[in-house]
Amino acid sequence: MGTPATESLRVFGDAVARPLTASVSSTATMPVELSPVETRLPVPDDVVQDDVPWVVIVWNDPINLMSYVTFVFQKLFGYSRPKAEKLMMDVHVLGRAVVSSGDREKAERDVFRLHEHGLWATMQHDT
Repeated sequence: MGTPATESLRVFGDAVARPLTASVSSTATMPVELSPVETRLPVPDDVVQDDVPWVVIVWNDPINLMSYVTFVFQKLFGYSRPKAEKLMMDVHVLGRAVVSSGDREKAERDVFRLHEHGLWATMQHDT
């Protein structure tokens, strides 16, 4: 015969239920106070920077007429005629002009649309 604990084993399927015996310390049945645990938040390897706005720059070219460039600025960006003419003159005199700004997707879309209209345009981070 075995010990009292082994004699009173009950098997339920694959699980075995053991009765509490005197050999188990009495503190096991008493509630245990939980102390607060200090946790640390994970520190990301890469520091996330704010999304710096992108600017779309139209460059001067020897092909497009000034009136056409003005028309494209009005059509694509909804600029008034005076604003479109000022930007066109900046392109003509200074060699370039910033025509729009925003997030990267918007800048990519604006550059694509300007290319569709035959203008030379690039995008870069605003500084």
